[in-house]
Amino acid sequence: MKHDPWNEPDPQPGDFDDELAAVDPRDVQVVETGSGGKVTIVVSVEGEDAKRLARIASERGQPVDEVVADLVRQA
Repeated sequence: MKHDPWNEPDPQPGDFDDELAAVDPRDVQVVETGSGGKVTIVVSVEGEDAKRLARIASERGQPVDEVVADLVRQA
């Protein structure tokens, strides 16, 4: 079976060298790291899943965004 770094749980050094070489340097933004790191995740929930999420939030007495954050932390 051929090694597929896009689907492997543990990519190895060099797996994405070709893709990185194709990136235009103008599309790369370098930032200094710090202790205040933040990741923003946008979640869209519709239909029955949205109703279920609203029900869970109501039962917990929490806003929906806090319930989603708890679910992401547990994942």
